[in-house]
Amino acid sequence: MVLRSKTAVVTGGPGGGKTTLLDAILRIVLAKGTKILLAAPTGRAAKRMSEQTGVEAKTIHRLLETDPKTGGFKRNAENRLDCDLLVIDETSMLDTSLMFALVKAIPPKAALLLVGDVDQLPSVGPGQVLADVINSGAVAVVRLTEVFRQAAESRIVVNAHRINRGEMPEWTKPGEDSDFFFVEAVDPEDGAAKVVEIVRDRIPRRFGLDPVRDIQVLCPMQRGALGARALNADLQNALNPNMGEKIARFGSAFAPGDKVMQTENDYDREVFNGDLGRVRRIDQTDGVLIADFDGREVEYPFGELDALVPAYATTIHKSQGSEYPAVVITLAKQHYTMLARNLVYTAVTRGKRLVVIVGQRKALAIAVRSHGSRRRWTKLREWLTGNGAAA
Repeated sequence: MVLRSKTAVVTGGPGGGKTTLLDAILRIVLAKGTKILLAAPTGRAAKRMSEQTGVEAKTIHRLLETDPKTGGFKRNAENRLDCDLLVIDETSMLDTSLMFALVKAIPPKAALLLVGDVDQLPSVGPGQVLADVINSGAVAVVRLTEVFRQAAESRIVVNAHRINRGEMPEWTKPGEDSDFFFVEAVDPEDGAAKVVEIVRDRIPRRFGLDPVRDIQVLCPMQRGALGARALNADLQNALNPNMGEKIARFGSAFAPGDKVMQTENDYDREVFNGDLGRVRRIDQTDGVLIADFDGREVEYPFGELDALVPAYATTIHKSQGSEYPAVVITLAKQHYTMLARNLVYTAVTRGKRLVVIVGQRKALAIAVRSHGSRRRWTKLREWLTGNGAAA
């Protein structure tokens, strides 16, 4: 279907074979000499796409060539992309304005393949592009619904699909090996102490994972004892206590060894929203912090440190498009306004080898029963089906 279609969508949950299918499609079209371009909304998603397919993938912003003078893109209807096939991964993250810019730059001869999991959180920006394209019925859609045997042996995959169907996860029996755990917290303060113990001691001891490099704490929101802001401070003290050469700016403290996240796209430094790095050193004389992003050193003058935040813990929204060896997810009733099925589903599917949920079962039950977030009002579906008024 994909090879026959001008525009197609491949969607499905973990273990359904999206990556395997995309790999097969790319091998076929590359063997035919087809000129392809691969892109994803974030730097981390593009990097993962490159690693999985063996073909270079770029962020959509880099693909479209951001124009700092205008704030727009150099690739547009007058200067289109040079390709026969454009493949976009993690399409659920694409908002309306970025999709509009992308579509304008696609040459008329080219085909478009959108890959993503429509059940994840919608884009941070406006719209619900992937859901509207699928629900319009205007383009070919492949839904991968079978979980293959190897993936079905993972409780992460099995429970992600259970959560997506509105069912509570299956829990591990005492003494049983698993990759999915729940740790009960009496209250948020008890939960915060348990998160620190799990990240600093229990996961490294049992699974041999590095607490800073391999484990990511994911929270529904910033606020509260089980929110990203407070947990960052707790984990920073626990995992990097020798705060020697410390610098505090814009409400955050940084020291060599800290895990940090870039919070906005920076085309001059070539670091992008959601990229994770480590602080290497702080030069008080020159007034700069040097951070390492994937083996590349990037300098930040002290006055520009608002672009960085500590990243031992981050929000689930910020983790979209990323994968981590292990994730620790906090869920408490104090997060009530954010508790939704697609939020927990998105968090669980970030973990590759291990998922630990810390919090209250009641909060998990509320989230699993809550089908999605607030309704988004859009017109894309109607326009694609021809039922909406002209734009």
